[in-house]
Amino acid sequence: MSGAELARGPRAVARFLNPRSVAIVGISTRAGSAGQVILQCLKVNDFKGDVHLVGRTDEPIDGRKVLKSADELPEGVDLAVFALPAAAVREAVEACARRKVGSALVFAAGFAETGDYATQDAVAATARAAGLAICGPNCLGITNNVEGHFLHMLYARPALRGVEHGVAFVGQSGGLLGHFQRASDGRGVPLSYVISTGNEAGLEGTDFIEFLVEDRSTRVIVAYCEEIRRPQAFLAAIRRARDAGKPVVLMLAGRSQGARKAAQSHTGALIGDYWTMRTQVEDAGAIVVGSMDETMDLVQILQRFPTPPSKGPGIITASGAYVGITNDFAEDVGLELPALDPATLKKIKETLPSYGNYGNPLDTTAGFAPPMLPVVTRAMIDDPNIGMLFVSFPINSPIPVRAFSEGMAHSDKPKVFCALGDTWSLGDEVTKAANESPAVYSRSSDRMMRAVALYTKYGRLLARPRAAGAAAPIAGLPALGKGAQPEWRGKQALAAAGIAVPAGKLARTADEAAAVAREIGFPVVLKAQAAALSHKTEAGGVALNLADEAALRAAWDRMMASVKAAAPDVALDGALVEKMSPRGVELMVGAKRDPGWGTVLLLGLGGIWVEALGDVQLLPSGADASLIRAALGRLRSAKLLAGVRGAPPADVEAVVGVVQAIDRLMQSVPALTEIDVNPLMVHAVGQGATALDALLVAGS
Repeated sequence: MSGAELARGPRAVARFLNPRSVAIVGISTRAGSAGQVILQCLKVNDFKGDVHLVGRTDEPIDGRKVLKSADELPEGVDLAVFALPAAAVREAVEACARRKVGSALVFAAGFAETGDYATQDAVAATARAAGLAICGPNCLGITNNVEGHFLHMLYARPALRGVEHGVAFVGQSGGLLGHFQRASDGRGVPLSYVISTGNEAGLEGTDFIEFLVEDRSTRVIVAYCEEIRRPQAFLAAIRRARDAGKPVVLMLAGRSQGARKAAQSHTGALIGDYWTMRTQVEDAGAIVVGSMDETMDLVQILQRFPTPPSKGPGIITASGAYVGITNDFAEDVGLELPALDPATLKKIKETLPSYGNYGNPLDTTAGFAPPMLPVVTRAMIDDPNIGMLFVSFPINSPIPVRAFSEGMAHSDKPKVFCALGDTWSLGDEVTKAANESPAVYSRSSDRMMRAVALYTKYGRLLARPRAAGAAAPIAGLPALGKGAQPEWRGKQALAAAGIAVPAGKLARTADEAAAVAREIGFPVVLKAQAAALSHKTEAGGVALNLADEAALRAAWDRMMASVKAAAPDVALDGALVEKMSPRGVELMVGAKRDPGWGTVLLLGLGGIWVEALGDVQLLPSGADASLIRAALGRLRSAKLLAGVRGAPPADVEAVVGVVQAIDRLMQSVPALTEIDVNPLMVHAVGQGATALDALLVAGS
C-alpha cells in the first residue's frame, strides 16, 4: 500500500481516533499550555498506551523523559499531537515522517486560512508520501466516546466509553462543533465522536464519513463542510451511508455565493458551485440543512428514529387557531399533511365531542377528557395514510403527557411531542413524563415542524426509485467542435435527441434565405449565426415576425450591416431562417457538467425573466418524470403552466420529455459541458414544446 493510501481512508482514521501510543510534540513546562492540556487529557482519560514527550526542557515532565526532537521517537507511534506554532510544524512533520508515525493532530493556525497555501501544501505532500495521516491544521481536537479518548487544545475532560446508537459530528469549525456538543449534551443526545478537521490538509470529512459508515456505535453522521476536495469520493461515501441506513446531515457553506450567481443569464452561471454541490449530495442521500437549529432538531429525531417515513405526519393539538397556523406553516416548509382514513375519522368522531370539526391537524377541542387522548392518539398513529405522529399541546400537568404516551407506545412509527407554552416552566413531573415518553420531546412546535419537513423529505428521497443505468446512445448527432457551438448546429443535436425545433435551415445568402422561407412558409425569424456571436440580439442579429419576402430581404441587409459594425472580427456562418413560433409559456431548460461534481439539470422561467427573477430548480442527472414534475411545481412561476387569464394549460409532459432528452444528450456526449435552451416555448397541452434558441458548449 502506498504512502498516499496509508494517509487517508477508514484505516487511517481508526488509527488516529484510537491510538495505542501518543507523542506530544512541543510540550513545555508552562501550566495551561497546549502540550500540558493534552497530557492532562491523557491522564484524565486513563490512557493505557505509551506516551512520549518532545520538547526543549532538560527536566522530566510528569516523571517522563523529554526528547529533544521528534527524530528521537521510537518508530511507528500511532499519533503525534503537535503543540507547536505554525512555523515549527513543517519540520516536525518531516521528522514524524522519518519515524513512520501513523497520524498527527495539528492545532496550529496560520496556514491556508491566512493565505499561506504553499506551506500547507508542502506539509500535506510530505505527510502523504510517508503515509502520515494529518488532522488539521487549524483544528481544536477530537472526542471519542466509544473508546474513551479526548484530545483538545483548550481544556481536558473525561470522555465516555461504550456509547451506542450515537451521533457523530465532523466538521471544519471547532467552534461550531463545540456548540453542537453542548447542545447534544443538553438534550440527552448520545455522541459517539466529535471531530474537528480544520483545514483538512490530510484527513478530510470524506475519510471520516467512510469510517463512520462502518462504525457500529454511530447511528447518525453530521458534517459541516467548507470545501470538499474529492467530490466523487464524497458522494460515494454518502451513498454508502444511505445504503447502510445511516442518515448524513450536512451543513454546506457558500449558499450566498450561489445566490449571487443565480442572477446571471446563462446556465453555466445559474448553476453555481453551492447549488451544484447541494443537488448532488441530496441525490446521493444527504439531508442538507441551513441552520444550527435545524441541525440539532433534526438530529434529535434521527437519533431516535433513523428510518424516516415518506408520508407526512398526523398532528394533534387542542386549538383551532393552531390548526389554521399549522396548515399555513406546513405549506411554507413543504410539509405534506395527509388526509385521514375514513375509519380513523369515524373513531375520532365517536370519541371526541360532537361539535368538533375533525381532520388533520386534529383539534381535540377544549371539551376533551384525558381518557379520550389515548384513543384518538392510537387512531391517528395507526392510520395507514400517516407516516408519523406530531403532538403539539398545551401542558400544565403530567396527565395528558402520559395519556399521549399510552396511545402511541405500541407503534414503531416516529413520534414528536411539543409542549406549548414557550419557556414557561412545566415542573419536574411534567418534564419527567415527557422525557420518559416514546416521543422526541421539544418546547418549540415551529422548530420541530421544520425538522419534520426535512425528515419526511429525506424519507421520500430514500423511497424514490434510483436512476437506471447509462442512457442509450443517440443516433444522428452532428460533429461538435470545441467551445460554444453555433445555434444551428446546436439545434441539430437537439433534434437528434428528439427535441422539437422550429422548421428552418441555415442560409448563406439572401436568395437562399428567401428560398427557405418559401419552403417553410411565412412569417419567419432571421438569426445571424456564428459560434463567436454569443449575444445576437445586442448585435442586431435577430429579426422576428418577417411577413413576406420583401421584409426578409430588407432584414437580411440590415442584419449583415449591423453585425459587421458590432462584431467586425466575427465571420458569420450565415443566418438561420425559421418558422415563427406560436406563443406559449417561455421556460429555460439546461444542463451543466461540473468537472468535480458531475452533471446537473436546470429548468426555470425563461426568456428575459431568467435574469430578473432567477426562478430556477436544479435536478440530478437521471431524474425521473415524477422528480421533474415536482421541480416544475416548485417554481414560483408554476401557475403560468396551469394557464392564467384565459390561457390554456401548458404541455407539462412535453417539458418533462425535453429535460430527459437533454439529460440523455449530456450522457451520450461526454464532451458536452453545457446545454442552454432559452426559451423553450411550451405550447398548450398536447401541442408539445419547441426549443427556440440553443447554446451547446463542448470541451476538449
